[in-house]
Order: sequence, then structure tokens, then C-alpha cells
Amino acid sequence: PGLGKTTLAHALASSLGLSFQRVQFTSDLLPADVLGVSVYDAGTRQFQFHPGPVFSHVLLADEINRAPPRTQSALLEAMAEQQVTLDGQTHALPDPFFVIATQNPVDLSGTFPLPDSQLDRFLLRLAMGYPSPQAERELLRGTDRRDLIARAVPQLDDNQVRQLREAVGQIHVSDALVDYVQALLTRSRQHAGVRVGLSPRAGLALLRAAKAHALLLGRGHVVPEDVQTLFVAVAGHRLVGESESSTGPALARAILQTVAVD
Repeated sequence: PGLGKTTLAHALASSLGLSFQRVQFTSDLLPADVLGVSVYDAGTRQFQFHPGPVFSHVLLADEINRAPPRTQSALLEAMAEQQVTLDGQTHALPDPFFVIATQNPVDLSGTFPLPDSQLDRFLLRLAMGYPSPQAERELLRGTDRRDLIARAVPQLDDNQVRQLREAVGQIHVSDALVDYVQALLTRSRQHAGVRVGLSPRAGLALLRAAKAHALLLGRGHVVPEDVQTLFVAVAGHRLVGESESSTGPALARAILQTVAVD
């Protein structure tokens, strides 16, 4: 706690010119608190839909594993299909839309483990450590974070974000690179220390992340280094070890070292 995860998410949304909502997940949070609710209007004699905080470009699910599984699963359709279905009605979410979630260590009291199907929807998992002494000193001397975010000037808008997403889709992936990714997926399912290996969705996520990495570096094609740079971040939270001592990131690093690049 207190490392700036919420501030980072809010600053990211502000710099991209996107709308932002934060939901504090707790044990009594209901799916309707996230998705929205239909309320009967006596005047019109119809149900009026009141959208929840999920109807934003960037949704921060703070401490997501403090909510029960039923509430956690409320985000599944939103993350997979970019839509929400309530009372038989389907509501489209803003475009672009993505979820940033934080979670507490699983050994803390009052936490619920995230189901594998939920974890598989997240593109990446990143760990935030402590800032460097110099950065922390600048932070302590700085102004209130809310003032900094309020003064932030958007560097992009939602249309430019969509254009960047389309540009990522145009990045070339060779057959040899696809074979390399498939070899990583296969090895994850055969590794002795892995109980649940990587799904085809994980392979698609890895390629999508590698394309974005290549675009950021100014290349029009993906190279093995793009895949290797992002493999642990993409695969670490998806791998389930045979024992509790086998962490996903450690297994991902081991798998990466055993697959050669042709």
C-alpha cells in the first residue's frame, strides 16, 4: 500500500485524455455497484438504466481480491467483450476501455483468490517496488499528487489511442516468430513444475504485447527480444505451479530459458 498505484492509473488516464473511474473493492461490494442498475421510473412506467463506474475508458479496480468471487466475475464480460449485459439488455462500453487492478497479498486476511478465468483476462501483471532514493526525495519535496494530476495536460485523446491500437495491429509477425511463441506455450504445458499452462488466449496476448513493444521502439515487425522482454509480465500471472513455492514469474523465467530461438 502507498506505492502510488492509484496515482499511476489516474495519471495514465489523464495523459491519454481518457475518462477515469476508481472502485474500491470490499467484501460487501455488489456487481451492481460496478456495472450499474436498472431503476423503475413511475412517471414513464419504464426501467431506466443507471450506468456504473465500469462505463469509463479506464477503470481502476482497487484491491480487487478483497471482493467475493461473484463481484470479481462481474468484470469478465466487460474485459472480454467490451460490453455489459444486464436484465437482458446489452450496453456497449466506451472505446477504448481497459481495466487496471491492484491486489493485496493472498496471505492477508479478508482476501479472495482471483479465479484463473479472471486472471487470464489481464494482459499484463506488473509489480511496483519502492522508488529510488532520489525519486523518493523529489516526491517528498513535491506538491500534492491531486494537484499534479489536475494540472496534467493530455498528450493524446481517445481517437489517437484508437489509431495507435490500429497501428499495433499492423505490426508484422513472421512465421518463425509465431513458431517461437507456440513453442513457449507448448513448453509451459509440459513443464514439470506447472499444473496449469498457458492458454491460446495467453499466446494472443503475448503477441499483442510484443507488437506494441515493437511499435514503441519504432519497428514495423516483432523480433524475439520483444517476446522475451514481455514474457514474464504476460505469462507470470497465468501459470499455476504444482506447489505453492513455485511462483508464476519464476516458472515463466524458467520456461523462457529452455526454449531456443531458431
